[in-house]
Amino acid sequence: MVNDPIGDLIARIKNAAIRGRSTVKTPASKMRARVLDVLVDEGYIRAYHLVETPGAFPEFEVELKYFDGQPVIVEISRVSKPGRRVYSSIKDLKPVKNGLGISILSTPKGVMSDTAARDANVGGEVLCRVY
Repeated sequence: MVNDPIGDLIARIKNAAIRGRSTVKTPASKMRARVLDVLVDEGYIRAYHLVETPGAFPEFEVELKYFDGQPVIVEISRVSKPGRRVYSSIKDLKPVKNGLGISILSTPKGVMSDTAARDANVGGEVLCRVY
């Protein structure tokens, strides 16, 4: 049982990128799917697919993206943790790496990147930062 599914997803992606793997598997959940949707929309991963095997829990197979042999995701870090939730209003949300990275937020309008949250004018829980 995993207490922090987003933290587990981030660790799996980070470890696979360090090892140079093209794909990584992670247990499927709605929240992980929303975070992966944002990563696909922003161009940090190629795609993800639901893999269902008989007698096992469904999993997502995430296809990592590389450019000139280097992973596109240089750093991915968890911000809001189960022991310390971090919330941010839209005016307090700072750009990541001067706009080169993104923050992924869980807002009342769904999980979205910081630029989409600024456009929608909503704040929320800062799940992670990617650059």
